[in-house]
Amino acid sequence: MAEEVKQENVAAEESSSSENKPVRQTRGYEPHGSASAPRPGDRKSPDHKGRPSERRGGRGGFRGARRPEDEYLERVVAINRISKTVQGGKHVRFSALVVIGDGKGKYSFATAKSGEVPDAIKKALTKARKQLFTLALKNGTIAHDTVGVYGATKVVIKPAPAGTGIVAGGAVRAILELAGAKNVVSKVYGSRTSVNVIRATHEALKNLKSYDRVMVLRGLKTEDQIKAMHASERAAKAKGDK
Repeated sequence: MAEEVKQENVAAEESSSSENKPVRQTRGYEPHGSASAPRPGDRKSPDHKGRPSERRGGRGGFRGARRPEDEYLERVVAINRISKTVQGGKHVRFSALVVIGDGKGKYSFATAKSGEVPDAIKKALTKARKQLFTLALKNGTIAHDTVGVYGATKVVIKPAPAGTGIVAGGAVRAILELAGAKNVVSKVYGSRTSVNVIRATHEALKNLKSYDRVMVLRGLKTEDQIKAMHASERAAKAKGDK
């Protein structure tokens, strides 16, 4: 009789302890880091709000704010296969030439090598973001004619009226479009190797002067007139924003 009473007391204690324990609701698969996932990657802060993909350890990892380099447009101009014969056989690598730009006057380019094409492109993009160049534009075009020479390549770039578009080949077009030019005419003489064309185009753009500087050098406007023009433009812009 005493044993039966003891067993009843133990059963009552187990039932009361089970009632006090919180019941965990299973809702199928829970991503790592969710509130009800007792495994590595649990959420350390229960107050954290967000989608499963933004939680620590969730599928896709943590997605924070957009990185600043994402604002640049990217374009792969050329992919070259490089083969070197060594004692053990052929050593194959790939070279990537890329151009980036923000469409507002900034651009850059770079080349990089790797054993795989995606790795070569990634290295080239990282290298290009480290040094950016500025292109002086006025109403979507350049201020004057310019010529760039690199090796056996010569690139001539001229301004064009509105509606002309970009009249240029692949490598020259890549820089001009990503830099933000809208109406430009160009011509390539000599070697058409992509990397030489890119570098010759960059030399031509480096020789450009701003619109204001050209107006002053030609005697068409004075510096005071240029300053007054910019002041009126800023005032009109501020009025439009209001």
